[in-house]
Amino acid sequence: MPRSVNSVAKRARRKKLMKQAKGFFGRRKNVWTVAKNAVEKAMSYAYRDRKAKKRNFRALWIMRINAGARQEGMSYSQFMGKVKASGIELNRKVLADLAMNHPEAFKAILNKVK
Repeated sequence: MPRSVNSVAKRARRKKLMKQAKGFFGRRKNVWTVAKNAVEKAMSYAYRDRKAKKRNFRALWIMRINAGARQEGMSYSQFMGKVKASGIELNRKVLADLAMNHPEAFKAILNKVK
């Protein structure tokens, strides 16, 4: 029986990976083995950092809310405790946006929870 190879699928697979390596520097963009390793590493970083991005944004929102609350003489933890107790259902993303871009609205919320 003759040897059967599937070069069409093999070429497509390699072409797909080389397309993902487009823009990489040096041999990482055009040498198969180097590009394969580089793309694999890049994909693992991308997966990891999609999770880390959520943590980073939450930390940023907390910093912004804390800065806004401290201008009015209240700590972040006190402010968030009073927000939850008063039944205001604004999340950290919205509160941070108010603290940054609409300080008068943030101050109104702060005065309501005091």
